[in-house]
Amino acid sequence: MAFYTYMLQCSDGRYYTGHTDDLDVRLAQHQAGTIGGWTSRRRPVKLVWSEAFPSRAEALAAELQIKNWSQAKKQALIRGDWAGVSDAAKKRFGSEPLPRYAVSTSSTTTRDERLEGEQPAGAAAPIIVLVRPQLGENIGKAARAMLNFGLTELRLVAPRDGWPNPSVGPAASGADIVLERAQLFETTADAVADCGHVFATTVRKRGVTKPVLTPEAAARAIRAGAGRNAILFGAERSGLETEDVALARAIVTVPINPEFGSLNLAQAVILLAYEWSKQADLVQPTATEELPPAPQAELEGLIRHVDALLQPTGYFDPPERAGATRRTLRGVLTKPGWNSLEVRTLRGVLSALGRG
Repeated sequence: MAFYTYMLQCSDGRYYTGHTDDLDVRLAQHQAGTIGGWTSRRRPVKLVWSEAFPSRAEALAAELQIKNWSQAKKQALIRGDWAGVSDAAKKRFGSEPLPRYAVSTSSTTTRDERLEGEQPAGAAAPIIVLVRPQLGENIGKAARAMLNFGLTELRLVAPRDGWPNPSVGPAASGADIVLERAQLFETTADAVADCGHVFATTVRKRGVTKPVLTPEAAARAIRAGAGRNAILFGAERSGLETEDVALARAIVTVPINPEFGSLNLAQAVILLAYEWSKQADLVQPTATEELPPAPQAELEGLIRHVDALLQPTGYFDPPERAGATRRTLRGVLTKPGWNSLEVRTLRGVLSALGRG
């Protein structure tokens, strides 16, 4: 099964980037406005670029990376102008690893001005900032947790064992895009300098008076607020220092067992990432369709079968208690709501026991 990252040009000249497992259906939804949101207010839209990927994680990673590109860089990608993509990246960021995405045959009109993002600024994914992390394995596990829930922007503040760290990769289990884009900073203040809203994860307030939010409330605030958002996570042993927490707008604390409040770094990251992802367009595991309960006639057959096997054993003695015993047994057999397959299986078991 293929998954697609795609780019649409809207009526106002802006670009929308998304991913899907059925490009034709998703394009029709955008064109009809049934999806709602950003593209429905900027119709008509047309497909200008797409690329197939073997997994949803890769398609999502490509979507998130391209969304952060400038207008000029996106236009270069659409044209298949890799020199232009590289030049645009250097002008904006200095340098960055560039994916070799295939280019569609669609084209678009070039424009000089830069128009930002496909979604309102308040919907931008938060930046995960690990402050003085100690073990490379924990950085890798945090990156894996991030990509599980659609987050790809990782910033590291003075990691103890330096950067890059060879022990990070195996622990990340394929979350390479997060590691490739990770940025290194000397101080926490430098890491959040471009962020309008900073949230510090800590169990203790450390003498700083700040609003205290649950992960769910913090996710809502990130969704609602304009500008860039960062979530700070402290070192494994000591957590965030007072100076780090002082940079934050609010404190995020996970309701936890007061007798054992120790969370692994990656566990803390995954809790916050999960809460943020609840409103993101991520795939849900395929639900297994349950069989309906068996018809009453089949259930009655099972009950009669059990009754017939128990009768010669004296199970229903004394006779004056037989009625109440049978009602109790009926309730036990009725309560689970067996489906037809389960009823047939149980009757097969009973038949085998009866033959024995």
